[in-house]
Amino acid sequence: MLSKRLTTLLITALAPALWGTTYFVTTQWLPPGRPLLAAVVRALPAGLVLVAVTRRLPSGSWWWRAAVLGTLNIGAFFALLFIAATIGAVQPLLAALLSSGLLGQRLSARAVAAGVVGVAGVSLLVLRSGARLDGLGVAAALGSAVVMATGVVLSKRWASPAPLLATTGWQLVAGGVLLVPVALWVEGPPPAVLTGAQLAGFGYLAAVGTAFAYALWFRGIREMPPTDVAFLGLLSPLVATALGWLALGQTLTGLQLLGGLVVLGALAGAQIRPRRALPAHT
Repeated sequence: MLSKRLTTLLITALAPALWGTTYFVTTQWLPPGRPLLAAVVRALPAGLVLVAVTRRLPSGSWWWRAAVLGTLNIGAFFALLFIAATIGAVQPLLAALLSSGLLGQRLSARAVAAGVVGVAGVSLLVLRSGARLDGLGVAAALGSAVVMATGVVLSKRWASPAPLLATTGWQLVAGGVLLVPVALWVEGPPPAVLTGAQLAGFGYLAAVGTAFAYALWFRGIREMPPTDVAFLGLLSPLVATALGWLALGQTLTGLQLLGGLVVLGALAGAQIRPRRALPAHT
């Protein structure tokens, strides 16, 4: 029988695994060149449905807290999500540093080492030979890591009194509202006609890849240390690479296979808990 911690860990890990399918769905089913439109459709309808189902609105300080968390976890993160994943892999390290400063949690050498190994593994997994990162791409990738790590830690610090689905809905609505003017400014109005496959792709991302996945993610933040949760984000590039190989016929190099093993090793190392010393008997 699985322990409660392992069960929570596996359930939470399903969220970044589902996010790893975003690249496949976006490239195969959605209108090309519309990442911000996809971000809006992912967040806003899902959030409105959750708010309507739970019939719970924020109160007091949670109006601005939901706006801040929605901006960090959803709006700003989604806007930067389509930039290279390599630099974004520093998110667990940032979460560990922020947890030490904002939550008073001890910064362990194990977490730092696992974070460095995770960045190395994702680099091997994602980067191709001859790949180059321009300045804007580096800044955007670092920005996505910073906003996600900050959002994870603040979500832990600000424990919501509302049910999980209501809190998830608030953040999705706040992030979606933030993304609407950005998407209109950068990409213009949405296409007048969408195919059945495109509608199915949008529906999958909104219902499964966002509403369901983020509910699992925020549940994990409530029950686990934020650093442990942040490390699970390394699963996204791993799943995205595996889908490219399985569904799109992309070839994997030896370095990419090594990178996948390194990422799994970093994930395992980050979750291992040292045994406490037994009290001495007199």
